[in-house]
Amino acid sequence: MTTYLVSDTHVGHAGMLSDRMARPRPFASIEEHDEHLVSMWNNCVRPGDRVFHLGDFAYGCSLQYARSVFDRLAGHKTLIRGNHEVRGERLPWEGGIHDVMRLFVQDRGMPAPVDLWLSHYAHVTWPDAHRGRIHLFGHSHGSIPPTSRSCDVGVDAWAFRPVTVPEIQELLADVARREAGPAAAAALAEAA
Repeated sequence: MTTYLVSDTHVGHAGMLSDRMARPRPFASIEEHDEHLVSMWNNCVRPGDRVFHLGDFAYGCSLQYARSVFDRLAGHKTLIRGNHEVRGERLPWEGGIHDVMRLFVQDRGMPAPVDLWLSHYAHVTWPDAHRGRIHLFGHSHGSIPPTSRSCDVGVDAWAFRPVTVPEIQELLADVARREAGPAAAAALAEAA
């Protein structure tokens, strides 16, 4: 089993393709957009994997359409509530629906559990940030740069696909190298 994180899929939301968006998504139609998201999701996620969706699953479409896409996505899915959840909250999330969540992840190959704080929104600080807990969020559509302790897991920041904790740790270590130099990066790499 592998744990994946993702946010802001915005299934059915044609507005995501509009020039009114700061970063319009590069698809000719919302159907192409949604099919691409399904393909990218299912190219990584296997049926036994866990997926934590950090909000804004669907918007601007019918519940029936949102459910038809949801049912095609592999994995055991949990929702962290976003600001566009009229449809999302009515889908059968196996892990339930949460406002925020503390999660420990230690998938196969990971030397130690990783302590995560999940929220749809980016926080300036979060519980136990000073003790190394990593904060993962969505909502910003890739507009908030990662720090050495937090990052956006939305599809706009990760090539329209869910991301694993080791991939996140690699990004955070790269940011740490830029922020604090080699000593801080080595400490983060050792913790991973």
